[in-house]
Formats: sequence, C-alpha cells, structure tokens
Amino acid sequence: MARPGGGALAIFEAVERHHPNADTELVFRTAFELLVATVLSAQSTDRRVNEVTPVLFARYPTPAALAKAAPDEVESLVHSTGFFRQKARAVIGLSTALVKEHGGAVPADMDALVALPGVGRKTANVVLGHALGVPGFPVDRHVLRVAARLGLIHTDDAVKAEAQLTALLPKARWTRASDTLILHGRRICTPTPKCDLCHARTLCPFAVTNTKPRVRAKPPSSAKAPSSALPPVRAKTRVRP
Repeated sequence: MARPGGGALAIFEAVERHHPNADTELVFRTAFELLVATVLSAQSTDRRVNEVTPVLFARYPTPAALAKAAPDEVESLVHSTGFFRQKARAVIGLSTALVKEHGGAVPADMDALVALPGVGRKTANVVLGHALGVPGFPVDRHVLRVAARLGLIHTDDAVKAEAQLTALLPKARWTRASDTLILHGRRICTPTPKCDLCHARTLCPFAVTNTKPRVRAKPPSSAKAPSSALPPVRAKTRVRP
C-alpha cells in the first residue's frame, strides 16, 4: 500500500474530524430491520428508505410476517426506493430463508448472510458491524471513490478494496471507518470534491495534485488602459466671429 501504518491512521483521523461518531444513517431497531433497510437502500438514498420502512415494518414486523407477504403489497410499499419488484422479491426471499434456515434470526456470519437472497458483502458487513457486534467494513461507491483519492486503495473492486482497507486498521475501527468514508463521500469528497474544506487535503494525493492556488490573470500588455487612466481631453474654446 502507498500509505501503510501511521500514514493511513493520520488520514483516517483527519477525515474523522469532519464526522465524529459517524454511524449508518439508516434507522432500525433490530438486525432484521437493518438487513431489509440495507437491501432497499441499493440505488436509493437512506432518507428515502427511512421514509418507507416505518410503514413496511408496521405491517410486517418479523421475518415470519414478511415471508408470507403478497409481492404486490410489498412492491407498493417500497415503490419509491426504485427497482421495487426486485427488492420486494429479495426481502420476501431473505425473510423466507431466515425462517426456514435460521429460525427467524439474522445469523452473525458472513457466509450465512451472503447466502440470503439479495444480500452481498456490503449489506452483510453493514448488518454485522451495526447490529450484530461483528467488525465489518462495508464498501460502497463512496468508499471506493474517497479511499482511492486518499491513496488508501489502488483498486476499483469492492472485495479487494475491503481487504486493503481492513489491513490498515484494527478490527475495532472497521465499521466506524467505513461510516466515516461514506459520510465524507456524501458531504465533502463528492464527485466534484470540496478539497479546500477537507482536513485531510495536505495528506491527500488527489488534493495535492488537483488543487492549485488561484492567481489573478494580468491583462496583456497590448490591452487598452481603462478610461480613468487616459489623460483628460481639453474642451475646445469657442471663438466669437
């Protein structure tokens, strides 16, 4: 890695100054609710998901209840999150699998989680780290963008990025570090980054390369002087005949 050990820690600490106590912005009460909410958040926003889930969980509060739901009813409830048909199938499917294979409980195991319908490593890491007390490092598009700009990773593959990032920090910091990078990607290190606001800018290869001081351009020497600089024009004296 380009920035191992202390260099990486310094970068994380600088970014954390922007987002102290960073956490997931999804609202949940149980591991099951977070699992469903994270699946719904794909290609959507946490804010939109948080608007949908209270009604969804009021009607289907447990895996057993959601497993028996009619697809069209779930589709209507999650419609605003996008890709609603696929998402409805996924949350009904994972609920069915939880009931049949895990007694209705969400397993605290990566392999068991990714075996559920619609659940990948990112979703599994979110649930493990935030609801089940198992260190995880969720990698989404924000993490990939921010970590690459900071020189922490050199890949656009989420699984490889996860391995590279977890090698830089102790396990106890994984989940918080991921949340920090996600929030930084949403608020500061956006696709058009606000490098001048970033506490990590002096440590960031992207900022050092792409941020230059602004210099006022001088007018070309051939440019005409402003009117205020021209000598006054004398009025002609009128001569009487």
